[in-house]
Amino acid sequence: MADNSKPAALQGVKGMNDILPPEAARWEWFEATVRSLMARYGYANLRTPLVEPTALFVRGIGEVTDIVEKEMYSFEDSMNGDRLTLRPEFTAGIVRAMIEHNALYNGPLRIWSTGAVFRHERPQKGRYRQFHQIDVEALGHAGPDVDAEQILMCRALWRDLGLIEGRDVRLELNSLGQPAERAAHRAALVAHFEQHADVLDEDARRRLLTNPLRILDSKNPAMQPVNDAAPQLIDFLGEASLTHLNAVRAVLDAAGLEYRINPRLVRGLDYYNLTVFEWVTDRLGSQGTVCGGGRYDGLFEQLGGKPTAAIGWGMGIERMLLLLEEAGLGPAPAPPLAYAVVPSTAVLAPAMLAIEALRAAGVTVVMNAGFASMKSQFKRADASGAAYALIFGENEVAQGQVALKPLRDAAAAQALRPLHRVAEWAGELSGAEPGQA
Repeated sequence: MADNSKPAALQGVKGMNDILPPEAARWEWFEATVRSLMARYGYANLRTPLVEPTALFVRGIGEVTDIVEKEMYSFEDSMNGDRLTLRPEFTAGIVRAMIEHNALYNGPLRIWSTGAVFRHERPQKGRYRQFHQIDVEALGHAGPDVDAEQILMCRALWRDLGLIEGRDVRLELNSLGQPAERAAHRAALVAHFEQHADVLDEDARRRLLTNPLRILDSKNPAMQPVNDAAPQLIDFLGEASLTHLNAVRAVLDAAGLEYRINPRLVRGLDYYNLTVFEWVTDRLGSQGTVCGGGRYDGLFEQLGGKPTAAIGWGMGIERMLLLLEEAGLGPAPAPPLAYAVVPSTAVLAPAMLAIEALRAAGVTVVMNAGFASMKSQFKRADASGAAYALIFGENEVAQGQVALKPLRDAAAAQALRPLHRVAEWAGELSGAEPGQA
């Protein structure tokens, strides 16, 4: 007996989301805003693979990190046994590409990337297993001028999006100094935590001798008094590091950009140095960081390249869109300029040729599909938001003409004056003499 039961419907992977219309329109608006910003600042687009050698992230991010220990999607290539990983972030892959192609041979580069990244963590609002990032890097620039430029670039993006500094987003700033300064701070930090070993949770004890700076990132409330009393890195900075930080601050002060020096703003990886910054918000609950950046002059050498100054920042697109939604910001609706009413197959060919001519001239036209009744098509035309209905009646088309009907107010119809040329084009395309349309 034949089994006529329907197969079970398949669903997407947990934490990896579909982006459907009209939500995709918000993504396009955000991405277009970012592209415009990057062009104004002279940043060129770079695209790297989704899959990289696992060793790249082990060396680039660090073995003793949550990303490498718990969150990476890694697998063995069945063809050759290579260990591969879906990228959990952009920077390591970008530096790998720069070294592999000797891309800085002719001088420094300003570049940016965007795309999907993957981390196996518990999905929650704004945090997914596949998410998307904007990544911005200035490579080969050592001075505080580029640090300040990247921070001001973020402010320009907030303004382009309609966000308000101080209310929607605010800046936190710190310096990580140089390796010798961090080593002295690290020794003091380890001594401090060893004196409070009875308070340390499991993660803190594990990181104590491998990555003590990461203990300061703890979200465990019981750890906060110990962290608050810990030695601050800024107290270990030498003259050169303080001069670099003060030069960045001088630019931000001159630009009228408010910020807070946050001595607990750190990075747990050795290749980070000097400037670090985060843009944070109160609109998204405890997960308040929407953009983070910093200088990482040691990463090129760590990945086998020549010592190279570098600074960059990244932001998660999903979280940014949540922030924009909370702030009531987004793209204005973009309805078509015209909706084409096509009542029958008899007029389909000349109607489609006229519509194509309009589109080629830059006019947005949605064509009704399915030859529904005129009443039904006019309902769809009105629902589309189009300002004008373009009616291809059989009698009109036979005379080389097209009827134009305003669907909105008189001002909208007046603004559509160029659309009246469609009658001219329709006449030409149907073979009518120029004066007949």
